[in-house]
Amino acid sequence: MEVALVGITGYAGMVLYQLLQNHPNVTKIHIYDHNLNEPTELNTILPIFHDDHTEVLPYEDSDIVNDNQVAFFATPAGVTSKIASDYIEANFPVIDLSGDMRLNQSDYEHWYHKPAASQRDLDQAQYGLAEFELASGHSYIANPGCYATATLLGLAPLIQQHLIELNSIIVDAKSGTSGAGKALSPLTHFTQVNDNLQIYKPNTHQHIPEIVNELQSWDINVSAIQFMTTLIPITRGIMATIYAKAKPGVDGIMIDKAFSQTYNDKPFVHFLGEALPDIKQVVGTNNCDIGAIYNPATNTVTIDSVIDNLLKGAAGQAIQNFNQLFDYPESSGLNLQTFLP
Repeated sequence: MEVALVGITGYAGMVLYQLLQNHPNVTKIHIYDHNLNEPTELNTILPIFHDDHTEVLPYEDSDIVNDNQVAFFATPAGVTSKIASDYIEANFPVIDLSGDMRLNQSDYEHWYHKPAASQRDLDQAQYGLAEFELASGHSYIANPGCYATATLLGLAPLIQQHLIELNSIIVDAKSGTSGAGKALSPLTHFTQVNDNLQIYKPNTHQHIPEIVNELQSWDINVSAIQFMTTLIPITRGIMATIYAKAKPGVDGIMIDKAFSQTYNDKPFVHFLGEALPDIKQVVGTNNCDIGAIYNPATNTVTIDSVIDNLLKGAAGQAIQNFNQLFDYPESSGLNLQTFLP
């Protein structure tokens, strides 16, 4: 299969390119860039790919549709909202790693502070949380955000089986610096991030409405969550620590059973019981490792959900959606090993 990759200069795009190179069903990767006027070798644009002479082509939607069978967009917010309609009208398969097609118009403009795609186009996009929203049967997949993936996988069994008080959900999520992207900012300057913890976007992170929308698809009575993000001095990884009050009669055994049943047949989600995971055990993989502890003294459930933000939180889940879209084995191209040590 020949595939298009639009946007390779960001971290998620680079990782996605590496995954596509090793996918058994991908025979050719055509790379496109909106900022180019003429074909340019990849190693000129990104010297890290020093032996790769693949031509990066100027973006042209007709070329993408004519020369490929699917397109991946690893572009910043505000790009695909302007061009999605061309692919939707052509019923051409797209996997979009940006946030442009995850929300309705009003939510997108409120949280992203950019003009939204048409509501007609947004209605055609399928949210692609791969464990629960199957990509097959859809042509435009909105790949979930990294914080949303870790949080939703951590909450799914509790919400779907109605085990917690919905007004008690608190999420304390921490991310490495690659989650902030490559753009320079004072927040990610080495002297600022090193030996430091920084809370950012309090109550304003753009993944909040995405999380709430998916929770509402499982239980319409979810109205809001308390969600906080912290930048930590590591490169890759997210840890979402989730707190909620258990409903009357719910105990640790019921919680353990809910997680075990939910993820028993999900190859990339590992429930570890009360063994709370750390970030390092998932970095380099498409895995989400989850632990859960119930405290009867406070009637509180604590969930620890960890992912690699560039893989399960972006490029890896995009490949998972790609596999579902074209009926490939779910783990194709994703047999990855944890980075050691």
